[in-house]
Amino acid sequence: MFGRKKQPPIKSLIAHGTVIRGDIEFSEGLRVDGEVVGNLRALPGVGSMLVISESAVVTGEVSADHVVLNGTVRGPVRAAELLELQPKAKVEGDVTYQALEMHQGAVIAGQLSPIGAEAEVIAEAVVATKPPLKLAANRG
Repeated sequence: MFGRKKQPPIKSLIAHGTVIRGDIEFSEGLRVDGEVVGNLRALPGVGSMLVISESAVVTGEVSADHVVLNGTVRGPVRAAELLELQPKAKVEGDVTYQALEMHQGAVIAGQLSPIGAEAEVIAEAVVATKPPLKLAANRG
């Protein structure tokens, strides 16, 4: 209704007081209230939602379709669809997103790049590294 997709259910929780060391791959929804030292990645092909609460700290890469962030992430963040940065969100790393909602108080120490801009930057870099062409008619 009103153009919004139904959100996947939150099926997994990393509770406050829990510390996990290592990469985590998940499907559908994951909520983090504790600490993760490792990468958080949603499995491709399934709609995904990642909620990082105010008490959570993640040191590593974060990647999901829809990311709701109100805690601290030390590493790059990628939201394939929507990134919601709530008032207490702190990101120390580059942020890539399709759509961005940022509340007053959220802090980002890194670059913001909409998805699609990555391809443009790569294309510009390739063009910049190509040697100039010399036409055969210009010999002389």
